[in-house]
Amino acid sequence: MFSKACEYGIRALTVIAEAGHESRKIGIKEVCKQAKTPESFTAKILQNLVKKKIISSQKGPAGGFYISRNLDEITLYDIVEAIDGNDVFVKCGLGLSECNAKKPCPLHNKFEVVRSQLHQMCNNNTLADLVKGFHQEVYNR
Repeated sequence: MFSKACEYGIRALTVIAEAGHESRKIGIKEVCKQAKTPESFTAKILQNLVKKKIISSQKGPAGGFYISRNLDEITLYDIVEAIDGNDVFVKCGLGLSECNAKKPCPLHNKFEVVRSQLHQMCNNNTLADLVKGFHQEVYNR
């Protein structure tokens, strides 16, 4: 349901958060190795997340990515919106440009329920929840 960029971003954020739990910044190579994501693509995603103030970065030998906010303050919605925008929460499930309540697509009403549930799930789960639920075994598939 989420884009590849969003999937990679979420996985990378959990790695960065875990490093932060150990009070250390983490470089892009290590993030990508642990999250099993491509380096150049992930670097662009993380640069965007820095611009959106989801994470921070520091250059230099002791630098890397880190999260300066409380993990309970960053919702999954914040992450998805920062990477993909809010299209997944508002656009037509069939990708039609003229789908709305007055001119619904065949799945409009059913997909509206799905979008609402997805929005609620993303708002009710934080980065802290993701880190608690993510274990290294997930990356070993």
